[in-house]
This record gives sequence, structure tokens and C-alpha cells, in this order.
Amino acid sequence: MKSKTLHYMTLAGVLIVPMTSVSAESKPKLVLQITVDALRGDLLERYKANFGDGGFRYLMDDGTYYTNAYFQHGNTETIVGHVSLATGAPPSVHGMVGNVWYDRNKERLVYNVEDGNYSMLTSGAGVNKSTEIDPTQKVATEDGRSPDPILATTFSDELAISSNGESKIFSVSVKDRGAISLGGHSGKAFWFSKAESEFVTSNYYYDEYPQWVTTWNEKKLPNQYSGKRWELSLPPEKYTLKEGNTDYKVDLAGFKRTFPHPYGPASYKYYSTMLTLSPAGDELTENFASTLLKKENLGKGKFTDYLAVSFSANDYVIHMYGPTSLEAEDNLIRLDKTITKLLKNVDEHVGLENTLIVLSADHGAPEAPAVVNALGAQQPALFDQKKLISPQLLTRLKTEFGLGEDAIRLYAQPYIYLNHDVIKKKGASLEEVQKTVAKELLKIKGIAYAVTSSDIDKNQVPKTHTMQLVKNNYHPLRSGDVYVVYEPRNFINDMDGLTIASTHGSPWRYDTYVPIIFAGYNIDDQKVSREVTPYDIAPTLSSILGITQPSGATGKILTEVFDN
Repeated sequence: MKSKTLHYMTLAGVLIVPMTSVSAESKPKLVLQITVDALRGDLLERYKANFGDGGFRYLMDDGTYYTNAYFQHGNTETIVGHVSLATGAPPSVHGMVGNVWYDRNKERLVYNVEDGNYSMLTSGAGVNKSTEIDPTQKVATEDGRSPDPILATTFSDELAISSNGESKIFSVSVKDRGAISLGGHSGKAFWFSKAESEFVTSNYYYDEYPQWVTTWNEKKLPNQYSGKRWELSLPPEKYTLKEGNTDYKVDLAGFKRTFPHPYGPASYKYYSTMLTLSPAGDELTENFASTLLKKENLGKGKFTDYLAVSFSANDYVIHMYGPTSLEAEDNLIRLDKTITKLLKNVDEHVGLENTLIVLSADHGAPEAPAVVNALGAQQPALFDQKKLISPQLLTRLKTEFGLGEDAIRLYAQPYIYLNHDVIKKKGASLEEVQKTVAKELLKIKGIAYAVTSSDIDKNQVPKTHTMQLVKNNYHPLRSGDVYVVYEPRNFINDMDGLTIASTHGSPWRYDTYVPIIFAGYNIDDQKVSREVTPYDIAPTLSSILGITQPSGATGKILTEVFDN
């Protein structure tokens, strides 16, 4: 921070000092929060050799880089991680226990940010269930989206309060849940509609689009990839990895298992989906975010503004091809160029010295089982969801409680939800039924733990690291009756019928491990190896700006960020 000369005057022997404020005169003009979906903590170092100077390498070398950061909740899914970044709290506080959960009042599964009180500004911009490959989005029965399901305030909410609404707050992502979470209850969020191939929002945020958004969409920039292919950006010998067996990779609708990956014509029904499965999705996100930066004149007002950009392609690429793949490496090489472009635009418009940048991720990712097994390991395996409700379990429920299969309502990662009404009518103890289900689950190969909500409520779970993560994921109104933890590198690899290469969602270290980097405004270059958590980001940002921490924040202030 640049020093300022204070002018003092005395009156009747009293020293009068001008009052400070949280305006941008003494604070960063802009906070830029970058989230890379599924960026496991080691991947930046793994692929750094092919990065340029202005993107990841600038952040890693010129910023305060935390190399040992882990989430402290068990269900490492997109919405859980994004809201934890925004609130500085675990799902037991902010309520987002998974991408979907069973709502006992509505008696159905709900998608995390769906909200029937609002509608999309663009007609038809909701989920096209005939082409949507994300099964969690297909759960939603309503097109409306809002942050109302988030049960705690976010850093951006507190920033809005501190400036009495004068701070400009925006969030952009391909994923609706990626944008809505970081934008909070007080900001504006935009996300990419695969149904309409444009960036959209709901009437929670606007009655009508700003003109610049309409203009951006009218340019049809996604069509620039029509008839083109995602090809390797470097000669094959430059890559860290060599192409091996590709049988485990996904060929979705002709996108192929190996390079080059054809987008097809813009008229192809899966065209927009192909864009999101590749670097193109991040490039479009950056273009929209940089346009927003300039058109909304961020960083030019009296108070600190906020822009969150969540890049989603890495997550989709890892699902399709795994983190140890040419696709994953090339995608991060291209994302490095995209982030370089974003930072260049920020530097030209606001100045990096005036911009506080923080980069992290919502979760990590496991290696594809086929890749690990090829190295001689026997541990990784794919779990068949049908095994959860075994004949032995049904027999015990019938024999011990007089219950049928209807006592088990459904499984939604990571929970089994029981039918409380059916159990109550039979006069059975819900706690005992939960324990019976858990005991039978533990007999199934591939399941490490089965934890009942009754035991969590009564604090009767072992005092281990993994159990603490399971507890941190528990919310009494949204969590299920039994939390299922699979053995390390075991997972259900089904994505709406697709046998995918990799998926996240466990409490194991590879899924909770992410980077944290602060850079730009007044930040020293240093590498910090002590263990921290992404929950620390929101309290640290709040402390730098001198504002109230988010309502449920449990994270600590990262003191190294203040070394300068």
C-alpha cells in the first residue's frame, strides 16, 4: 500500500486526524477472484513448464502462493466448493451440501440454485434436457435461478454492505452455480446457456439485460468455433505427458477420445456442449468478463469493486479425459493464455497494482482408475451404484422393522435418504433404521464409511480427520440419513449414462487439495507451505478491505498476505 501523508491540526490541544474510509482511495480499486474448477493443487506445478509469463506463472512467482491448501468438508462438488470460497464456511453453515439434495418439504430432489420465484431473462435459456450431460442440472424442475438457497452471506455481500451498495459486484462463469455462488445475494451473475449458446441471467438480477450484454450476444461469438477443432497447441514432444491407452476416455457425440476434437457445425445440437468441454468455454468466459469489466467501468469508482470469474472447462475436461491426459495438460496451457489475456485487460483498465487478485479452486480430482492401474496399482475401481441397496439390506429391513424397499427413498451423492413417513407409520426407530442401513453398507466392497445423521447429531462419530469432514458437510434440513464414503480412488463414474474417466466428491486429499494464490495489489512474492484452507480466503479479503467477515465464516486470516 502506498503511504499517504496525513495533515494534522490541533484545536484546543486535541489532535484531529482525518477519518479513513473503505473507499478505493486507500484500498484496492478492484478485487478479482479467479476460480479454476477442479484445479487440483499439484496441477499448476505439474504443467508449469509450458506456461507463459503473464498468467499462472505471474501469479505463482509474483504472488503469495499457498501450496498446501485443503477444503475441510467431505462432499467436494462444484456448488459446495464455490459457496465455501464465497462464504469462508463449510456446508454445515452455508447449507449447500451437494449439487443436489432431497427437499423434504417439496418431496423431490432439488438443484442447488434453482428458484421458482424467478425466471430466465432469455426464453428457452434454461436446461435442455435432451442434450444436457450434467445430470445435476437436469434435476431442476424450474428454470429460475437465484442465490437465495445460500444460507450465509458471502464476501461480496459484505462488500456491498460496507459501501452502502456503491461497490459494483459481478460474477461470470459457464456454470450457473459457479457464477451465482460468488456473486452472492447482492451482486449480478451471468452464466453460459448451452441451450441458447449465449450468456444469460435471471430476473433475480435484472428486469432486462444491459445493452452491452445484448450487443455481446448478438455478435454470436460462440459461432467462431463452428467447423473447427480443438487441436494440440504445441508440438507433441513439448508436452509433459505422452498419449497412452485412451479406451477409458469419453467420446461424447463425436467429440472423440483423442486429438483433434471436432466441434462440428454451429447447427449441431451438441455444439454448445462441445465448447464447454474444451478451452473454448473458458475463452468465451474471459471475453464476456473483460467486456463486462470495461462496459461496467469496474475499478473506477469511489469504492472497491468486485469481479469473480470461474473457469469451468478444466472440470469437464477432467471428467471426460482425466487429469493425466494430453487434454488436461493442453487445456491448462490454453487457460494460461486466457488468464494472461484477462490480466492484461485488467492491467490496462484498472492496473494490476490497483487490483487484488486471488486464485483458487472449488475442489480437486482423482486420477482415472485405468491410468493408476496401468502403473501396477490394484486399488482404484469403479463403484456400481446398484450395489447400495443390496438384497441383504432389504431382508434386514423386512425382518427387523417390517419395512419394504419404499423405506429407502433415494441416493443422491453422498447421501442415502430414507422415507421418514413410511418408517414412522411402521413405528420403527429412525435412528435404528439408519444404523442398520449403515452396517449393511459397510459390508460392501468399495465403501470405507457409512455415517448416520443421528450419530452426527449426537456427536458420536470418531474424532478423525475424515469424520470431521463428514460432520462439516452435515446440515439438518438438507443432508440425508446416511453419508457414504467410498474407498480412496473408488467412485461412481456414471454421468447420466456416460461412463466417465474421473469424478470428484470424496473427502480424500486428492479431492480436497487446491492452490491458493494472492497477487497484485501490495502482495509480496513468497511461497507458503503451512497447511491452510480455502475457507481462509473470504476472511482474508475482508480483513484487507477492513470490512465485516461473511456471517458464517470459520476461516482464519492468512497473515502472510499482510507481510508487506
